Amino acid sequence: QVQLVESGGGLVQAGGSLRLSCAASGSRTIFSINTIYWYRQAPGKQRDLVASITRTGSTNYVDSVKGRFTISRDNAKNTVYLQMNSLKPEDTAVYYCKADLGFEVWGPGTLVTVSS
Repeated sequence: QVQLVESGGGLVQAGGSLRLSCAASGSRTIFSINTIYWYRQAPGKQRDLVASITRTGSTNYVDSVKGRFTISRDNAKNTVYLQMNSLKPEDTAVYYCKADLGFEVWGPGTLVTVSS
């Protein structure tokens, strides 16, 4: 079916930026997947939805990241991105992408650490 792999995480100071990538491989392309999601899970907390993007480019964001994060998709590169600006320590988490194919496909995650 499809495999997802996140990359781009790392350590950044508060106010900085990172761009996460979610690369798809396998028999399904990003273009064929209706909606791709970004989630994050902070230490000791549940995994929460951050943003989503549909095939047509419609986007949604959780209130805490609106105006700071931007989700986009590049069908030619089979990749979905999460541009994160004005990062805050509370953005520290493992970030995951997910595809809903009737069943959920998750990537292994990438760690983002924002220092104060």
